Amino acid sequence: MDLDLFFTPVDEQILDKISSISSFYKGINVNIGKLPDLEGHTIALLGINSYQNKGSETGIAKGADIIRNKLYNLKKGEGAHNIIDLGNLNPGVDLGETYGRLKEVCEHLIRNGVVPVIIGGAHNLDYGQFMAYEGLEKLITVLNVDAFLDMEESEHPEKTHIHNMLVHEPNYLFHYSHLAYQSYLIEKTSINVLERLYFETYRVGYLRELLKDVEPIIREADMLSFDISAIRSADAPGSNNAQPFGLTGEEACQICWYAGQNEKLSSAGFYEYDPTLDDNTHKTASVIATMVWYFLEGVNLRKGESLSNTKNYLKYVVEMHSGSPASIVFYKSNISERWWMEIPLEDKSLATFGRNSLAPCSYSDYETATKGEVPDRYVSMLARLN
Repeated sequence: MDLDLFFTPVDEQILDKISSISSFYKGINVNIGKLPDLEGHTIALLGINSYQNKGSETGIAKGADIIRNKLYNLKKGEGAHNIIDLGNLNPGVDLGETYGRLKEVCEHLIRNGVVPVIIGGAHNLDYGQFMAYEGLEKLITVLNVDAFLDMEESEHPEKTHIHNMLVHEPNYLFHYSHLAYQSYLIEKTSINVLERLYFETYRVGYLRELLKDVEPIIREADMLSFDISAIRSADAPGSNNAQPFGLTGEEACQICWYAGQNEKLSSAGFYEYDPTLDDNTHKTASVIATMVWYFLEGVNLRKGESLSNTKNYLKYVVEMHSGSPASIVFYKSNISERWWMEIPLEDKSLATFGRNSLAPCSYSDYETATKGEVPDRYVSMLARLN
């Protein structure tokens, strides 16, 4: 695949004033006219400077380079940086063609063991990110962070893209998790639909109180889609849907840090930045750049955990003594101290769901089991798998 055909090089004016040898930019390979060889890279940045919803243009079409400028001026992290910046994706003649181009690029990167990290563009472009998994022949879990659910019947693509994922054929969506929705912005019936499908939804208030407990949900995802409208307007005013309440910038970075360390997660997108709505210092771009920095550092610090290597795990069998199940098996990593629980599968489900039979969980789930109670995550996973 010739990636050169898909991308416009990074504007060299962005690079002119970066002189510090410790800057993030100095530690990565950038397409400034000739695309570097993809081999040897584990992460690929790609910008989207297009909008295309209903044929109109907004400031969203100008956001990727401003985020990129803020990111480049940050300092190198501790991880071994194997990052390439491909430049900005050339949009198609219409939205459908742009979806197709993003799908083709992301699928190529994922197949080659490279994590695509998308910056800029409208949130509905995550549908192209999602379609990249269609040919990979596995069921996936999508993690979406957004103040809204985007499941409406509407002529506006940005309000329907999650619905499009749920009804997409062929169906390769195993699970969907939604973080940071705000109750007064969404219809209760939409939440009910997701719950009937055993999908998970978490209000922003829940995350604020128990963010650490949400880490297993993040660890289950194959794909991250982050709409910056989930961040409160005081921290991120540069969004058409900015709200006075929402995640803080720090909480958004924590979610990205968890996501980066997720060994399963193979793509991430950061959408809906509109620089024309930002303040004079481009504060929102700085927040997004920091989120991306934490995500990339998390990827660089992945530990290569594999549950197939039993030497790296402690196994705990908790007898329940109160009916079904008779026992629950937990695993604790000696490397990261993270927890998983084993979900028993019926024979008919093994071939389809075997990859998902070890469910990420928390120490609190283990504690719940030791008290003789079945953890809620066990119940919901068992229902999904069987």
